[in-house]
Amino acid sequence: MFDEIQFEKINRLPKYIFAQINELKMNARRTGEDIIDFSMGNPDGRTPQPIVDKLCETANRDKTHGYSASKGIYKLRLAMTKWYKRKYNVDLDPETEVVATMGSKEGYVHLVQAISNPGDVAIVPDPTYPIHSQAFILAGANVEKMELVFNEKTFEVDEDRFLADVEDALENSVPRAKFLVLNFPHNPTTATVTLDFYKRIVALAKEKRFYIISDIAYADLAFDGYKTPSILEVEGAKDVAVESYTLSKSYSMAGWRVGFIAGNRKLIGAVQSIKSWLDYGMFTPIQVAATVALDEYGHIPEEEVLPRYKHRRDITVEAFTQAGWPLEKPRASMFIWAKIPEVARHMGSLEFSKQLLVQAGVAVSPGIGFGKYGDEYVRIALIENEKRIRQAARNIKKFLKALEEEKKHG
Repeated sequence: MFDEIQFEKINRLPKYIFAQINELKMNARRTGEDIIDFSMGNPDGRTPQPIVDKLCETANRDKTHGYSASKGIYKLRLAMTKWYKRKYNVDLDPETEVVATMGSKEGYVHLVQAISNPGDVAIVPDPTYPIHSQAFILAGANVEKMELVFNEKTFEVDEDRFLADVEDALENSVPRAKFLVLNFPHNPTTATVTLDFYKRIVALAKEKRFYIISDIAYADLAFDGYKTPSILEVEGAKDVAVESYTLSKSYSMAGWRVGFIAGNRKLIGAVQSIKSWLDYGMFTPIQVAATVALDEYGHIPEEEVLPRYKHRRDITVEAFTQAGWPLEKPRASMFIWAKIPEVARHMGSLEFSKQLLVQAGVAVSPGIGFGKYGDEYVRIALIENEKRIRQAARNIKKFLKALEEEKKHG
């Protein structure tokens, strides 16, 4: 009888493609194989000691062990507004224009749950970080996909094409789309945009009457002189936009789950309201430590974290290219969006990722897991050290040579 009961919300979710790679990876490790893992964007760096010390100090105070503030303690929200002022010269009200979230992913889901009505439509570029589209599905809304077009050498978004595609998506969506999701620097493609792009998209949002949800999780990880802009730098952006940020990558605090959403008062108010029903906020000592991170250790992302990722980016591009897999250098994020080598492109990203793991002991994320326009690519996360990167390159070189031989004699 219970087999007849259906959970339609879960049934609307697609099969989790990454699970197939994870299963192969775990099976290989159980048999003692060494897997060099570039598949998940999980920072390997230690959280800076002063931030850990502040957490421990605060946790030793008995009064910090009770329920916290769901929207974030005031000092943390104030620190978040100071971060925006320092980095982008943007003024925000800590009471009405900022909400602390348990990581940017969870905050994003809470936002979408709060503002989506059944049947609403959101425009989401493809490829995309999966939750950017699936959060709307979980909320009973719908997603209108549009291809994200960018220069494959420089990873700069074709901004004219993007604006035109948004207008087309607005015309094609029924009912007309209410939301547009942006994520630059982009996960998975590493694509970037200019401040002028945000000016144009804000103007379009005001003209066509839709809200913008911008995710700048990788704002601090920008290389070679590129500086990540914020949509909130645009005059009047707070009329139509919110933006999310996280300490996960910038401060190597992924497991701490600390982020925030800032911008439009109506949308921020909706998140604050739904969080008051759904959670009691982060553990107070985590919030205090995050406050100290933002207020006193703002130099850490640029001076300690960014150089690590830049070095790994450079080594990976050099070593993999020499191994026969040409890669281009991204200008931002902690990933490389790598086109599958020509000899293996016919496999598609899922099969290529499986073969790479089984034959070369190297794990990557298949591009198809991020959307149909990602199937000629894989995502490489810069989470292994130089020694491991060079070993992966040696393994890949053997793997590609074997494929070439097989093709030659096939």
